[in-house]
Amino acid sequence: MTKVDFYTGSDDKLRTACQLSQKAMQNNIRVFLHVPDEITADKLDKLLWQFPATAFLPHCHSHVANAVTMPIVIGHDETFPHSELLISLHTVCLPFFSRFERVIEIVHADAEDAKLGRERYGFYRDRGYEMRHFDLRQSA
Repeated sequence: MTKVDFYTGSDDKLRTACQLSQKAMQNNIRVFLHVPDEITADKLDKLLWQFPATAFLPHCHSHVANAVTMPIVIGHDETFPHSELLISLHTVCLPFFSRFERVIEIVHADAEDAKLGRERYGFYRDRGYEMRHFDLRQSA
């Protein structure tokens, strides 16, 4: 069954996604960053080229032919290069989340996103998914 982790209190969801992707990559876990639209995909793409400051994280968009070989893939459709780790940058639960071994939900620190995050948390909890919570404000 899919395991779900919530990272709450993020000041910058894209930067948090980069940090979590880097950590996953270091542990040989492939990442699928699912974003709501092409604009967000492009922003995340640019950020990954500069993250960390002294290097970059190898990645590509999901529609690229070699996406299955990349450690980090960005997409906003249902083209899945693997089923290891899904990092969602959405405000709702994705209908295909259960095809992944693990899902990370990133919740911004603002009140509206926190409310939507609680709704997603309840969705997973009510269906019996194994969950963990990490408050980014406490680890800063």
